[in-house]
Amino acid sequence: MDGSNQSTVPEFLLLGLSESPEHQRVLFWMFLSMYLVTVVGNVLIILAIGSDSRLHTPMYFFLANLSFTDLFFVTNTIPKMLVNLQSQNKAISYAGCLTQLYFLVSLVALDNLILATMAYDRYVAICRPLHYTTAMSPRLCISLLTLCWALSVLYGLIHTLLMTNVTFCGPRKIHYIFCEMYVLLRLACSNTQINHTVLIVTGSFIFLTPFGFMVMSYIWIVRAILQTPSASSKYKAFSTCASHLAVVFLFYGTLCMVYLKPLDTYSMKDSVATVLYAVVTPMMNPFIYSLRNKDMHGALGRLFLGKSFRD
Repeated sequence: MDGSNQSTVPEFLLLGLSESPEHQRVLFWMFLSMYLVTVVGNVLIILAIGSDSRLHTPMYFFLANLSFTDLFFVTNTIPKMLVNLQSQNKAISYAGCLTQLYFLVSLVALDNLILATMAYDRYVAICRPLHYTTAMSPRLCISLLTLCWALSVLYGLIHTLLMTNVTFCGPRKIHYIFCEMYVLLRLACSNTQINHTVLIVTGSFIFLTPFGFMVMSYIWIVRAILQTPSASSKYKAFSTCASHLAVVFLFYGTLCMVYLKPLDTYSMKDSVATVLYAVVTPMMNPFIYSLRNKDMHGALGRLFLGKSFRD
């Protein structure tokens, strides 16, 4: 096929992790189970926080939005993958691929920014406890969340619009479970230098800046905790940060496995690694945040059992 402009590209083929019918049946049930667990887990987090006035605090406000983002994220990718696994037609339209790409890029950025905001909330709660109520006012929380959404939408829009200028040629087979930016750039036969440059510049701002902010926040948090004389107070402070730290390590660890390597070295192994941040991380977040959280246990109990439930 010649290198015609992308406007003549009718579709791409999402080949997924395996083309074997036997493997596809196993993958279908595995991903369906993971999707249902992810949806149920994140919906329960949102409902528990929304229905319990005791959880109407900045920390749980951002947690509910993180769960909503994860819910949106998996719904953007997994249903289409499940359809492909059950059918012989693996095609996704050009418009559908770019739409999936836009939401994928935007929601990953949003996840990252919300995690940074949650780190700031923990910093204020532990390092400036007497000013916490005024420093983390409802107005500021809404403003921070609005800023996270605005930056994420802009980030996704920039890269999706740049992708519309890319020319594709040759077999348009995507050995991934969704339309991923690096994989699409590998299929390009036009100059993608501007895409790479903008990706590095905006990616550094959207990902490295919040990550650096989280590192600095936790340095101050650890210093404040170590200066606390009471052992029980130290344990309580560390336990409030443990869940967030676990999610941060899981999020950045899986992203680094996929993206901290040259574009021309991408292989099927990266498709498997992509499953970790695209499917496993959103599925694990509700368990991480509720596993040892007594407030969440109580809220979930009251959600199912009503007011008769006692913590």
